[in-house]
Amino acid sequence: MIDELLGHHGDRDALPGLVDLAVNVRAGTPPAWLREEIAAADLARYPDQAEALRAVARRHGRRTDEVLLTAGAAEAFVLIARAFAGRSALVVHPQFTEPEVALRVAGHRVERLLLEWPFVLDPRLVDPAAELVVVGNPTNPTSVLHPAAVLRGLRRDDRLVVVDEAFADCVPGEPESLADGDLAGLIVIRSLTKTWGLAGLRVGYVLAAADVIDALRSVQHAWPVSAPALAACVAVSRPAAVAEADAWARKLETDRSGLAAELAALPGVRVVPGGRASFLLLDTGRPGVRERLHDHGFAVRRGETFPGLSGDWVRVAVRDPATNHRFTAALAAVVSEES
Repeated sequence: MIDELLGHHGDRDALPGLVDLAVNVRAGTPPAWLREEIAAADLARYPDQAEALRAVARRHGRRTDEVLLTAGAAEAFVLIARAFAGRSALVVHPQFTEPEVALRVAGHRVERLLLEWPFVLDPRLVDPAAELVVVGNPTNPTSVLHPAAVLRGLRRDDRLVVVDEAFADCVPGEPESLADGDLAGLIVIRSLTKTWGLAGLRVGYVLAAADVIDALRSVQHAWPVSAPALAACVAVSRPAAVAEADAWARKLETDRSGLAAELAALPGVRVVPGGRASFLLLDTGRPGVRERLHDHGFAVRRGETFPGLSGDWVRVAVRDPATNHRFTAALAAVVSEES
């Protein structure tokens, strides 16, 4: 039986009437120009992936046979679990839980590597016998960005390393992304959900060697990505869109640093250092903080559904400075109530 906590996601913590810091989708998205391109998709015809495949491949300097379009990153994890059934798997936690769910449902033997503060991956801790290793970069929920060299170093002749890069475009220039380099022994998963506000559209893609892509495609159903989702792939892969996302990532750096400094100044609160994604992970040092924040008008992501974390932990989305400051004041009030 799958642990029901593994199926919990931030959208269930985003309660109506509260300021949503539980979901990591960029505020104010999708932009108007992207909405227009999506709305112009031809719904009367079966989806044709050719243009979208070329656009994504061009964006990363790849061949089209190294790209697989998916109905969000979640579908990618299911395809990996099905295509490479029977392999012993290791999931680096705490991280997004859907990969473990998909692997367990498909019958994989799943081992957990539970990282501890400050949640930096030590490759020496990875079981040499693991045939499938899954890690996020930057990792959800820790916001830690692992060096590309460390992740490449996990490869073995009989192993596939799956890197979830759903939040890679939160980092200006994406210096640690594996999307543009040698893909041997790697499966890189990307999502359009977070930066472009397309959670409801379900769109993402996989980058891997051609034989791996063939294996994944063999277990994917027909027409898996809708015409509007394909239009989004084309639109956000253009140089102007990539530049827009990078500009947002640079602003995010400033906003995130400011929020981290404010939160770290609160008594008893620890902020995971070096966060590089659109969220921060906090150890509040006390249970029940999430519920008490509701009284102050804020929804945050509960931490205990991530393996390795307890109810003392919460994940907080980075917003504009004014919202960040208001949240810090709310958390300060909750902390003072406990003193």
